[in-house]
Amino acid sequence: MSNRLFVSLFAFALSLPAPFAGAQNMLSTEQIVESLRGVEREATLNPEQLRDAALQNIKRNPGENAPKGVPMVNLMENLRQFNVEINFDFDSDRIKTDSYVAMGAIADALHTPYLLHQKFLIVGHTDARGTREYNLDLSQRRADAVREALVTTFRVPPESVQAVGLGEEDLRDPANPDAAVNRRVQLINTGF
Repeated sequence: MSNRLFVSLFAFALSLPAPFAGAQNMLSTEQIVESLRGVEREATLNPEQLRDAALQNIKRNPGENAPKGVPMVNLMENLRQFNVEINFDFDSDRIKTDSYVAMGAIADALHTPYLLHQKFLIVGHTDARGTREYNLDLSQRRADAVREALVTTFRVPPESVQAVGLGEEDLRDPANPDAAVNRRVQLINTGF
C-alpha cells in the first residue's frame, strides 16, 4: 500500500461560523503531522530537475492539454505527502485570506518535534485552463508564495522548504483537466 496520503480542503463552512461560508474544511495539525511523518531517509527530489522535466514534457508533447504526466513525478508517489487547496486571487499568486487558516495549520505541523528537522517540497499545480507554459509559470509563482508565507509569516525555517511549480503537467484528474481538484498544492516530506 502506498504511503501517499491526501487531505483535501474543500468547504471550510462545515466547521466554521456562517461568515466564513465558501472557505475550506478545517485541517488539524495532527492530520498534517500524521500524513507527513515517518520518513527515514532523504528523497532525491530536486525542484530544478522537476521543473526542467515539466518544461521538457511541454516541448516533447506539445498541445493544449498535457497528454502525459511528467515521468519524474513518479518519484513523489511513495513519499509522505498531502494535497491541500490553497485559494489564490484569479490569475494571481496572492493567497486569499481564507487560506491562512490552512497555512497556519501547516506551519504548526512543521514546527512539531516530529517534523521540525525534516525538509519539504511545496509543489504547485494548476488546472488546464490557459497555456501549459503559462500554467507552469503561475504554479511556480504560487508555490513560491506559499513558501514565502510559511517562512515569513509563520517562521518556518527557510532551509526546510523548497518550492516548484508543475502547472498542469501532473493533473490529479486527467479525465477532467479543467476541474478544481487539479488546482492544489502538495507538501511532500523529502527527509532530513
